[in-house]
Amino acid sequence: MKSLIGLMMVASLLTLAGCNTVKGVGQDLQKAGSAIEGAAKKN
Repeated sequence: MKSLIGLMMVASLLTLAGCNTVKGVGQDLQKAGSAIEGAAKKN
């Protein structure tokens, strides 16, 4: 029973870490898109 609870806790932590990673990538892409849009407007 303890190993099952431990496994569930590890799976939860990995899921949360994955969500943060995906969110960070989305923010980076959004910033890059904004920079490209700004450069396009200057030309």
